[in-house]
Amino acid sequence: MRPDRLAGEPAHEEEERVILDQTPATAPPAPGSAEPATNAGQNDTDLHNVVEISALFDTPMQSGIGIVAPYDFALDRELWRWAPDDVSLYVTRLPFVRVPVTVDQASALSDGDNVSRATRDLLAPEPLVVGYACASGSFVNGVAGERQLRGSILDAGAPAAVTTSGALISALATINANRIAVVTPYVDSVTERLISFLSGHNIETVSSVGLGLLNHIWKVAYSEVVQAVRDADRPEAEAIFISCTNVLTYDIIAPLERMLGKPVIAANQVTMWAALQAIGRHAVAHGQHLVDITDLTAA
Repeated sequence: MRPDRLAGEPAHEEEERVILDQTPATAPPAPGSAEPATNAGQNDTDLHNVVEISALFDTPMQSGIGIVAPYDFALDRELWRWAPDDVSLYVTRLPFVRVPVTVDQASALSDGDNVSRATRDLLAPEPLVVGYACASGSFVNGVAGERQLRGSILDAGAPAAVTTSGALISALATINANRIAVVTPYVDSVTERLISFLSGHNIETVSSVGLGLLNHIWKVAYSEVVQAVRDADRPEAEAIFISCTNVLTYDIIAPLERMLGKPVIAANQVTMWAALQAIGRHAVAHGQHLVDITDLTAA
């Protein structure tokens, strides 16, 4: 841009083009050697090697979402699938603890000091919201524990905060579901903490199925999740919730909803849905009831 043109003044196309010459550089002829031969088609060839980039196009800007995940979180790509192209995810992990997926692990993951430290690690690229992406860590200590987690994130300097379990409650309110069936990969003691958390928000769990896994949850196949959802479903259940951010669900949510005729929501889905809602954006998904109804309400 010319230094004499003020910011915001309309650009002149002739001055606002960046010319990138992709023609390979040629060394000058050696002393005493003949000049390289030229022909009439040379200029045409050169033009094919020029790329024009117009500065009339704005540089695409990115909004950022910070993600605090458990040390064993293996599904970064799953979260990205709900993100619009102009939203970046900044992901960090909580410290490793040498325990299986039990109440003890969930309690360790909910440590407020560790969550605050992880949040501060994310603040340099200026995320607009920080999401705590762990279901069990955000429900293990009940309603008060989830509230304290959000407080830890905000006190560490995040401009806004969401947790997976807090997002679950918001999602259930959005789809108007108060009686649900629950599918988890957990052992019974962890699943019971989820049911207690839901009860603290006046959500009734009409049935639950737990897979009883202590590790490697991210390896659970879609077929196993689908079967567990079918086993958990009851006529009185207004929706199904699939817990744990280490369970793959993106591709099966919409087909399950068509099969069951009711909403199916999942941990990663509600986490990204709530984080994007917090910055005035919408999740990317086709045929997922929670996302579709939010888009319709916004329209």
